[in-house]
Amino acid sequence: FVVVGEASDGIEALVMARRLRPDLVLMDITMPGCDGVEATQAITGEFPGMVVVMLTVREEDDMLFQAIKSGAQGYLLKSIHTDELLALLRGVLAGEAALTPALSGRIIAEFRQLSQRPPGAVPAEQPVLSPREHEVLDLIASGATDKEIATELVISIHTVKSHVRSVLAKLHLSSRYEAARYAAEHGLISPRPAADVE
Repeated sequence: FVVVGEASDGIEALVMARRLRPDLVLMDITMPGCDGVEATQAITGEFPGMVVVMLTVREEDDMLFQAIKSGAQGYLLKSIHTDELLALLRGVLAGEAALTPALSGRIIAEFRQLSQRPPGAVPAEQPVLSPREHEVLDLIASGATDKEIATELVISIHTVKSHVRSVLAKLHLSSRYEAARYAAEHGLISPRPAADVE
């Protein structure tokens, strides 16, 4: 392997991917500005043949599932032994998934669980949404666009998209429509003040 570049955040990673066109990108999840999941989605959307593998310390299931849904071909922990890392990276360039057996087992268990649920169903023990994710879910349910949510919460559109992905992943939903329906069914929609008429 030859290292052709190193980026300090997700935005820089996307810029460098455009300029250098690497075969493989090793991506962390937690980065300033634009996180690894957002950057992975942008890179794989723009360059479908470019392989992205997450290399992180984050072991949470929702991070693993978000990364895979964003287009990552693998998810590895930074504690992995160098020889195993290199072997998995060679495999991913040959079309294999770069996952340790433990992480593969968690993905298989998740898909098995999902296959036993009716479409749109939410697991009984659902992960707790953060206060910000609740705000985003509330605004999704009101029909707000990403741009409108960003304006309302004074955050970037990239951050909004990250929160939306996190909400969908945690609730095991696949669309904004399902998220809006879930919010309505569970009484999570805040009453809206009537608009002023001049």
